[in-house]
Amino acid sequence: MRIPGSKSLTNRYLLLAALADSESVIHAPLHSRDSALMIAALEQLGARFERLETGSPFGPDLRVSPIPFDSLSANQRSIDVGLAGTVMRFVPPVAALVAGSTHFDGDPHARVRPMGPVIESLRALGVDVEDGARGSLPFTVSSAGGVEVDELSIDASGSSQFVSALLLAAARFKNGLLLKHEGPAIPSMPHVEMTLEVLRQVGVEVSSPSENSWRVEPTRFPGFEITVEPDLSNAGPFLAAAVVLGQSVSIPDWPKETTQGGNHWLEILPRFGASVELAQGSLTVTGPAGGARAGFGGIDLDLAAAGELAPTVAALCALADSPSRLRGIAHLRGHETDRLAALTAEIKRLGGEAEETEDGICVLSPVSHGGLMHTYADHRMATAAAIIGLVIEGVVVENVETTSKTLPNFTGLWQDMLAQFSGGRR
Repeated sequence: MRIPGSKSLTNRYLLLAALADSESVIHAPLHSRDSALMIAALEQLGARFERLETGSPFGPDLRVSPIPFDSLSANQRSIDVGLAGTVMRFVPPVAALVAGSTHFDGDPHARVRPMGPVIESLRALGVDVEDGARGSLPFTVSSAGGVEVDELSIDASGSSQFVSALLLAAARFKNGLLLKHEGPAIPSMPHVEMTLEVLRQVGVEVSSPSENSWRVEPTRFPGFEITVEPDLSNAGPFLAAAVVLGQSVSIPDWPKETTQGGNHWLEILPRFGASVELAQGSLTVTGPAGGARAGFGGIDLDLAAAGELAPTVAALCALADSPSRLRGIAHLRGHETDRLAALTAEIKRLGGEAEETEDGICVLSPVSHGGLMHTYADHRMATAAAIIGLVIEGVVVENVETTSKTLPNFTGLWQDMLAQFSGGRR
């Protein structure tokens, strides 16, 4: 199974290409709702994008002309963030570098996603933000076209994206930025490491003077040419299918080294009895004989470093024949939906038993019958439902098209996989 490009990497490269001094070319980017929203947002700020057709089933490459900071006049703009955390959090600091006012809003649920640290950070940097005292969307960023403050402390315990948002834009700040995190542990720290790595890849000087502090030097960096890795988190549902059906799935172009949280599949899936082999650039997962119908045990797992994998892991737990506990993922309450509440409700809807904990979820007994699984406009809830539906008859996935947020044509890819399992029969 070939998987389209990483959403997290694509949106970071798109944003950095918009901040560069010359044109960039991004090969194999993800084309999804989240990346389309990022492109549209950066276009509002003055960047331009050209599609370069390659014949890839996942869409064209992109040539990016950066924001012309020196020639922009102050005006008013409006940006739709949809439900994309990378857009609602990464783009406002870039808007602070462009003279004028930029209004941000999005889908209804976007208005309840945590945004306070971004808004408070911009104000501390000397940027005017009007949010009606809500600390959330909608809000308007007004700027004279630059940031001079060079040191900032924030509490990023609600999302690693609060750190990445500031680091990605900081090279364009007049004096760079020394950013410090003060508070409980940052969830999904590999995403911060990803941000540091992509900054270094494009030529930005960045360091970590001490734990939970980062220094970005003011850097004018040239355009770049980069190829986006496959989305290893989105590979999860296909690898999970191998586990629950006792089949084999191979994902080509799996990187030897990566900052993507999806690389944790190599350690997670053997906990469910699968064999995992990374060889010649492909990751192959083979499920235990008989899959879920033959039975496999539950797990106790800390997912703090890769919370985006939790819905897929929870789907496997909902098919296991002994209890499971997933820990370290309290921050999932602030994702596309409250994922802990949603997973608990949907497992119980299908006859399983589950309960929320302070920092995660316990699956106490497996699902036992079909029914309509709600997705809450959350792409990972939809793919979790699809996994359960491989084993439990009569599962109907409500609004499966929400997967287009990060995994376009999910249903087509899913059917192709099942056709290969059945020797070409759909």
